[in-house]
Amino acid sequence: MNKISTKLALYFTIAVLVMEGLLMLYLYDNIIDTRIEEEFQSILSRGNSHRDVLEDRYSETTLHHIALMESKTETEVVITDQNHNVITGSRELTDGMRELIQVPPESLTREGRVIESNWKDMNYLATVTSFESERNEGYVYMFKSAAPLRNLISQLNRHFLLAGILSLIILTGIHFLLSKLLTRPLLKMKQATEKLSKGNFEVKLPELGQDELGDLSDSIQRLATDLETIQQERTEFLANISHELRTPLTYIQGYANVALREDIPESERKEYLNIIQEESKTILTLIENLFELAKIDENNFSIQTETIDSGSFYHKVINKVAPVFKRKGIDLILTVKEDFPFLADPIRLEQIVMNLLDNALKHSPPHSTTEVTVERNDSGNMSLLIHDQGMGIPPEELPQVFNRMYRVEKSRSREFGGSGLGLSIVKELVEAHGGQISIQSERNKGTSINIIL
Repeated sequence: MNKISTKLALYFTIAVLVMEGLLMLYLYDNIIDTRIEEEFQSILSRGNSHRDVLEDRYSETTLHHIALMESKTETEVVITDQNHNVITGSRELTDGMRELIQVPPESLTREGRVIESNWKDMNYLATVTSFESERNEGYVYMFKSAAPLRNLISQLNRHFLLAGILSLIILTGIHFLLSKLLTRPLLKMKQATEKLSKGNFEVKLPELGQDELGDLSDSIQRLATDLETIQQERTEFLANISHELRTPLTYIQGYANVALREDIPESERKEYLNIIQEESKTILTLIENLFELAKIDENNFSIQTETIDSGSFYHKVINKVAPVFKRKGIDLILTVKEDFPFLADPIRLEQIVMNLLDNALKHSPPHSTTEVTVERNDSGNMSLLIHDQGMGIPPEELPQVFNRMYRVEKSRSREFGGSGLGLSIVKELVEAHGGQISIQSERNKGTSINIIL
């Protein structure tokens, strides 16, 4: 996780440094260009101002005042005639100034022009402006030392360098903190997944908001909760299976030992053998149900749908179980409101109906009625409703009746012969058809199970 933190900090730092570098370079160039342009415009403006004064009132006094005024400033003025002979100046001319004055200015406009702009290498910045009065013509040369401009730019360089170093330090600190803030929840999630891999499902992750990290944290939390539920259900399932197998095996072993004794009447021996046979059937039924669930879990079974006629199919199924209901004194009534075709796997659908009717048979008292109603609903789907008048299911237990190995009457399970797998298989088969199953029940008034295919 430290690698992720380092990478995040490195990538963020590089990206922001590039952006800041480009911005600082842009600002640096604009500041320097603007400052240099201001210097040129400043001395050009002063030259143009002197030009206006000379054109308005050319005299020795005016020349003297211009030279005296400029001698008190950072700029220098040199006024020449049309042949570049010096008339007056604010200070003594240097060789560099004389060279610039002797060169005739080209394409000179009314506003004048810059004749020396190399502030990096030359000592002076220089401009020239021409003037023309009634009797005199000439040029106004303005000079300003380039040293202050170079010093200013040197200071700007130091300030930008210092700002860049401080930005790098601050940026590195901010990105380090941000990367830690980002990787801390990732580290917690990593630790949580390591706990899950070791079978410790008691994982509690903090809420991280509505972003991607929050969604990932919620997903891991849900996974931990689901795995903990699965682990508990598996433990309970194995315990229930062990109990369900141990009980009939104990009966078989006990009655087998008794039946092997030579001093018991033959009638008793047959009775014990019948019990052994019944308990063997119980074990076989349980194992078959377990194999069925295993095939469903591994998707090793397939639904082979075909067109089924509602009337003939359900009459055939009801005829198979009717004698058993009759022996217990339960009326089994089938109502098919209309003959219509629908798509289903006939083998799996018969298994569904037989399991539900077997539950109704076990949990309904004699002289009660079990109704099977088949109809086509408003959506054109097949609707199967099985309603019995049995003991019913408490409301708080209804959501769990489709869980594996769950039994409502736990203390009386041997009396009713249930293993808690029938409804689980029914639900899996209905959903494999793409259908829906729902249950309604009231204690001591019966249960209704509705299937839509």
